[in-house]
Amino acid sequence: MNDAGASAQATADALAKAQDARVVVLVEGLSDQIALQALASGRDRDLGAERVVIVPMGGAHAVGRFLARFGPQGGRVRLAGLCDLREAEVFVRALAAAGAGSPRTRADLERLGFHVCVDDLEDELIRSVGPTAVEALFDAQGDLAAFRSLQSQPAWRGRELTAQLRRFLGSGARRKLRYAGLLVEAAVGREAVPRPLDALLAATR
Repeated sequence: MNDAGASAQATADALAKAQDARVVVLVEGLSDQIALQALASGRDRDLGAERVVIVPMGGAHAVGRFLARFGPQGGRVRLAGLCDLREAEVFVRALAAAGAGSPRTRADLERLGFHVCVDDLEDELIRSVGPTAVEALFDAQGDLAAFRSLQSQPAWRGRELTAQLRRFLGSGARRKLRYAGLLVEAAVGREAVPRPLDALLAATR
């Protein structure tokens, strides 16, 4: 199954479970779902037993449709979510349109249970784990040679290491998905979980 198929299947599976959910967490994509599930596991949380369902929406611009599906805050389920910084305004507009108040800032979004990654979750995880440790993880997974190859490409030679790491994670078949859980496990081990992800899990209590 390709990435698009896996994402669509994950969304369908989550929506089926969400019929009996206590909390529905709206995230942009499948890698975000994997990351949050990994953090829950690392914190000995059983989200299924707690009736917490993470729904990968297939992109931030679908948030309005999902908010309409589950109803406004205070409805039959509690809503929470995660987005990248560049998509925060999309969430702001969608929440306002759904009658969830008039959020204007990241703090307003957090009060509604929605948290923002700067610049995105991969960037947050790289900074939390540390670039050197991320390279070590690539090495352990047999990907260091491929990463060095990317670093040698003219477009990426001499660029900031964090930018190179983000590019590598975003390229290659299913690489972003495979490393989502691994990076969270590393962050948990270092007690350095990115604040937006940590706060989002806490919001599902």
